[in-house]
This record gives sequence, C-alpha cells and structure tokens, in this order.
Amino acid sequence: MKPPATGIRVNQPYSSSYPPPPQCQAGGAEGKWSTGLCDCCSDVPLCCLTCWCRCITFGRIAEIVDEGAPPCGVSGALYGLVLALTGCQCIYSFFYRLKIKRQYGIPQSKCHDFFVHHWCECCALAQEYRELQHRGFEPSLGWEGSLMRQNQGVAKTTAPMAPDGMHR
Repeated sequence: MKPPATGIRVNQPYSSSYPPPPQCQAGGAEGKWSTGLCDCCSDVPLCCLTCWCRCITFGRIAEIVDEGAPPCGVSGALYGLVLALTGCQCIYSFFYRLKIKRQYGIPQSKCHDFFVHHWCECCALAQEYRELQHRGFEPSLGWEGSLMRQNQGVAKTTAPMAPDGMHR
C-alpha cells in the first residue's frame, strides 16, 4: 500500500518511525506549534502557575497578543470573572488561540481548538505561552517589557568610515 502524502501509513499501527502528529512537532516554523500540547513538563514553573492560577497565564498571553491593550491584569480579571460567573472561560480563551494561530500562520481548526480549550485548558494556555516565548516575547514582562528586551539585542550601527583619498 502506498502511503498518503502526509507520510503516515493508513491501517498501520503507530510507531516511532512515523512522524508525530502536527501538534506535537517542534520547530515553531510558520505553520506549526513550536511545542506540543502535552509538553507542559518542559517548563515546570509555567505548568504550576497555569494549573493553579490560569487567570495570570491567560492575562499575560492576552497582553502580548493584543499588543499591550488591555494590560495583563484586566484580561486576567475578565478571564477570572467569566470563570466565576459561567464556568465557560474556555470560550474566551479559545479566541486568543485563534488569534495566535492567525498571527503565526498555524492552520485553523476551530472545532478542534475549542475542544482543546474545553478539555485541556491548562495545557492549551501553557502551549500558547511557550509559543509566545519561542517567538521572542517574554509574557511575564508584558508587552512593553518584551519590546524593550527585544530592542536591547539590536545594535546601533553607523556607516563605515571611508579612507581619505584613494590609495594603492
């Protein structure tokens, strides 16, 4: 049997010789996540923060995705309010996953993404946080802090000095 274009054989059991599903591939290139959904333990402090206080993780993600407006505290408080009043915070956070996917060219799958946030909210938030870190942002610093950190790496250059006159 000829394998399909994806490289995954049909009617064959999964083994490590086959490529992993797209959401588990690393790289962060255009069109895929830099880390897998279940890579929470790759950053234990983030995993603990997200598990115990999702509103902080969400607020930080929202501030970066929305480029600083509203700030982390407002987004996190709104997330916590939606959680407390309705228990359906996944609807709110799901839209930020879509924004991240649109910004970085990751293929959209609205139904799948909604269920990821519905059933694996902590894992989804941690994956989005790691994605922003991989893309050069530090969500814990906020939008302004991340921009300042990125601009520190840019060296100010001047034009090279030309020698006086022509010499051989």
